[in-house]
Amino acid sequence: MTDDLLTIREMCDAYDVTPRTLRFYESKELLFPIREGQKRLFTKRDRARLKLILRGKRFGFSLEEIRQLLDLYDMGDQQHTQLSRTYDIAKDRLADMERQRDELTEAIDELRGQLKWGEQILASMRQEKNAAE
Repeated sequence: MTDDLLTIREMCDAYDVTPRTLRFYESKELLFPIREGQKRLFTKRDRARLKLILRGKRFGFSLEEIRQLLDLYDMGDQQHTQLSRTYDIAKDRLADMERQRDELTEAIDELRGQLKWGEQILASMRQEKNAAE
């Protein structure tokens, strides 16, 4: 084995993923390790692809979007199509994330208001109870 190839265990350790995750990505045709019997050997290309997969997942891209973007690498246009499409999807994803953040911020503020109201009601009930005793 050369320095360019990593075993499944080395990949798992390097990228903090499970063997099951790597096999799943292989089954979805996102990674293409060299097979030697039961052994899988991952190339530099696989490592680069895995980095992009993990980044895409972190940003909420679907596996199908990631697969399509990775497939654009080999178009022969110096990755122009791949980068352009990635940029468009990322802009849309960012807008979705910002929308979700705003909705979550609004829900948090509303819940804080409800908790404050609840605190006031409970404090009032305690005062009435203490006054009655």
